[in-house]
Amino acid sequence: MTRRALISVSDKTGIEAFARALVARSWEILSTGGTLAALRAAGVPATAVSDVTGFPEILDGRVKTLHPNIHGGILARREEGHLAQLAAHGIGPIDLVCVNLYPFRETVARGADFGEAVENIDIGGPAMIRAAAKNHQDVLVFVDPGDYGLAFQDDVSPADRRRLAAKAFRHTSEYDAAITAYLGEGAEETLPEHLTLSLSRVAEVRYGENPHQPGAVYRLGQERGPVLDARVVAGKPMSFNNYADADAAWALARELASQEDQPAGTRAVCVAVKHANPCGVAVADTVQAAWERARDADTLSVFGGVVAVSRPVDLAAAQAMRGTFLEVLIAPDVTPEAVEWFAAKKPDLRVLIAAPDARPGTLDVRPLAGGFAVQRRDTRPWDDLCPEVVTRREPTEQEWLDLRFAWAVVKHARSNAVVLARDGVTVGLGAGAVSRIWAAERAVANAGERARGSVLASEAFFPFDDVVRLAAGAGVTAILQPGGAKRDPEVIAAANDLGLSMVFTGSRHFRH
Repeated sequence: MTRRALISVSDKTGIEAFARALVARSWEILSTGGTLAALRAAGVPATAVSDVTGFPEILDGRVKTLHPNIHGGILARREEGHLAQLAAHGIGPIDLVCVNLYPFRETVARGADFGEAVENIDIGGPAMIRAAAKNHQDVLVFVDPGDYGLAFQDDVSPADRRRLAAKAFRHTSEYDAAITAYLGEGAEETLPEHLTLSLSRVAEVRYGENPHQPGAVYRLGQERGPVLDARVVAGKPMSFNNYADADAAWALARELASQEDQPAGTRAVCVAVKHANPCGVAVADTVQAAWERARDADTLSVFGGVVAVSRPVDLAAAQAMRGTFLEVLIAPDVTPEAVEWFAAKKPDLRVLIAAPDARPGTLDVRPLAGGFAVQRRDTRPWDDLCPEVVTRREPTEQEWLDLRFAWAVVKHARSNAVVLARDGVTVGLGAGAVSRIWAAERAVANAGERARGSVLASEAFFPFDDVVRLAAGAGVTAILQPGGAKRDPEVIAAANDLGLSMVFTGSRHFRH
């Protein structure tokens, strides 16, 4: 009996060679639309599906394969009862289905209008894929050109057939998730009752946070990320922790670089991160100077850290990193001379060029045992705030610049967090403390004498005036915090008594 293959693909990678090889092995090819035209143009004999169904394509191609002559041929089990029914109705079995779907995600990604997007919602394709996957014991199903070679094995194993079926169902599931997400955009619900997360693996890592934990990196739907899609131009493969730290470092560097009316907006930004917390952050006229200031902010913690810079890295900046062990460097670009130097002098350092124009999605998803906690990302900009000076003394111009700088840094540190900054560089950080006074004490101790003349930012309000008194004793001159505590009047009074300036933002930035 002649075996029949139905081929109808949007991604035509390798399809002519695949179909030609099938024909050479006495397969009959059924096809539709553009695939049929492409095969015939390549000299591959193929039968139109409309000749099999006895019914033409209608509704501008919306209906082509939705017919018993197609789905009966795919879904029939190769056993006496089903084969007898096929014969009674003049339906021939279909032994292979090679289908991938209309480019819905690609169409949406290039900004197509709603009407075009809807027309790229495939109906017949998913139906054929699911039918073939359901009947995978008798029908081969291909959605990935990388699997085509299996069709030429004398006997495809049950395990391979099951794997192909699982891939087929995953293909349609991800497709449906993309459509669901698109149609749900702009809905009144910020977080809908049902939320579909479609994840596809983009990178394997040797292990997760620790060697005993398997790990991998996944893409959410079709979203792109500056680190997820970065190019590694030098160094070893990325680890699980490298991805997490590089993402944290780049997010802060990008936020500081976006402050166009700040020094950071017109100068280079350097962010050093250790265990997802900033440990040294600075702005300067050059990448080299920004790196040196960030490094010197905490020379102990930066060892083994991850660094992000907002400007291209040149040879001078690369050579300035000679004496410090780093895990990752991410930048918008790296000159060829710098790449060559890193490869020769720091072969273990992963050097990444961030994916241009890639922005993280709007959802922040945290795993729980048995589920997820989901929120919108904390993207509230400084310009959305209405800072209020609540003390008699107002901040100086330089203090305002440093307060805004420190606010961006503390927003990206784990709670409880306190940041001291002066002249566009962090001089003391306390993050991840279970008490706010402990965070402040750590920041002050970290700063030492550099605390004099600095400003302080806290991502949450002060329940007592202890942080104010500690800061004043260390030489801090201005404080930025959300406000909103019951004892705000006491806190403000302490700041006035000590000659400090204090600003309330009205917005807190807990980060757990």
